[in-house]
This record gives sequence, C-alpha cells and structure tokens, in this order.
Amino acid sequence: MLELAVVAFTTFFITIGPVDVAFVFAALTGSAPPAQRRIMAIRGTGIATLILLPFVFFGESALGWMGISLAALQTAGGILLFLIGVDMVFARHSGGVSATDEETQEARGRADISVFPLATPLLAGPGAMGAAILMMSRAGGERLEQLMVILALLAVLALTLGCLLVANRIQKLLGATGAHVLTRVLGVLLCALAVQFVFDGIAASDLVPGRGPMFEVST
Repeated sequence: MLELAVVAFTTFFITIGPVDVAFVFAALTGSAPPAQRRIMAIRGTGIATLILLPFVFFGESALGWMGISLAALQTAGGILLFLIGVDMVFARHSGGVSATDEETQEARGRADISVFPLATPLLAGPGAMGAAILMMSRAGGERLEQLMVILALLAVLALTLGCLLVANRIQKLLGATGAHVLTRVLGVLLCALAVQFVFDGIAASDLVPGRGPMFEVST
C-alpha cells in the first residue's frame, strides 16, 4: 500500500509538474497584481481538481463500458506517459503536461488565465488524466488503496497551489536552467515508470499466457 502511494504521488507530481507550472504561471501573470495572481492560482487549482476527480472515480468504469481491458489501459497509459517523459527529457512542449506554444501565446492576451491555460491543460492535462485512471486501476477494488491514490492526487494539487502562490520566488531561485534540469531528471523517472506500466499491461494480457503483472504493489 505504501509503495502504491509513493508511485501514485510520483506519477502525479511528474505529470502535473508543480514547478514547471509555477514557471509558466509567473511568466503569464508577471504584470498582474499579487491579489489577482493569488485568486487565479486558487481558482485554477480548484477547477483542475474538479476536472481530475471524475477521471479518478469514473474513468476506469467508462473504459469498461467501452470494452477496454485493464491490460490495454496499462499498456496505452504507459505509452502515453513514456512519450510525455521523452518530451520532458528533451525539453519539448507537446501539450501532454504543458501548454503548447500556440496556447501560451493565446493566453498572454488574457486577463484571467485560471481556466485556460492554468486549470487545463497545464494542471489537468492529458498526462494527469491518464495517470488518474491508470493509478486507480492499479488500486483495484481495495478501498484503502483507492483512498491512497486520491490522497496522493490531492497532495500534489495542494503542493502545486503552494508553488503557484510563490511562483515568482521559485522562478528567481531556480532560474530557467535549474527548471530544465529538474524537468529532465523527472522525465527520465517518468520514462522508467511508463515502461514498467507497459510491461505490466503486456504481462496481464493474453499475449503472455500464464503470467501475472510484473509490478506487484505490496500491501
């Protein structure tokens, strides 16, 4: 159970990217008054939470209604996270965990960025949505493990809000180079987790008869 909580927290932390989001937030709200930045940070994080929670509670069921198996979800989710991890390693912006260049340019003309691009796609992007469904599928039907995944998501969102509130300080402390180094390190870790998810999906499928998941979450 503790292992699942650590994996969930790490996955959410990487796919949401509190530090990266704080850098973008600081750049887009540099001319806004402190009170307005604070309101946008709180509102954006709240909206992102409301977007992600349905994926946590109903995402796996929706996939089941569409006839998508858990093994397929693990494999597809792993591939998605791997591609996001590669983008992070090479400092590319594909829209998986950040806004694209076009979206960022559009947001520069907005007085309030709490909904777009902060809530989505910066916080509740494809990577975070996929991670929410994937981690809940790993919890299975165990209520306590599901609770650990939910708490991990809420903890990362709370940490993200904290980073947004001190975004200017983080920007000055790390600088662009420090942020890119951190992103690349986390990208390598995400690639490793993603490959493990793919291995588990293949092992749980009929492609490898008689084998269970290679990644066992201890209880």
